[in-house]
Amino acid sequence: MLLPRLFDDDVFDDVFDDWMPTRHVFGKHEKNWMKTDIKDAGDSYELDMDLPGFKKEDVKIELENGYLTISANKDHEVDDKDNKGNYIRQERYYGSCSRSFYVGEDVTHEDIKARFESGVLHLNIPKKDQPKVEEKKYISIE
Repeated sequence: MLLPRLFDDDVFDDVFDDWMPTRHVFGKHEKNWMKTDIKDAGDSYELDMDLPGFKKEDVKIELENGYLTISANKDHEVDDKDNKGNYIRQERYYGSCSRSFYVGEDVTHEDIKARFESGVLHLNIPKKDQPKVEEKKYISIE
């Protein structure tokens, strides 16, 4: 019989929901953000990144010094009022996440193709010829 692990990620979900604002913005499955699959497609790499709950406008892709950085920002405002227009509660939550990948300094902005659909960011990044690292040649000892 398998026992539950003592330190599972969601052991304290319900206990801390009231004071952890990011739980309200990104939900209890925030540990699944930005899960990424990278496939070698021969002459390019295909990158699929899960960004559930984000819209295309929330996602930014930057290429600088050979590093591709993908970031996503989200904000959420709750604005409850009573019948007279008085505030009962007013809250604002903000959060962001990002990941970077080294793609090489020869890759340009124009080379990368991106699309966003159903909460998944799809990128196609071409392979560029990288200078080959010289192999070390060893002399055998008799």
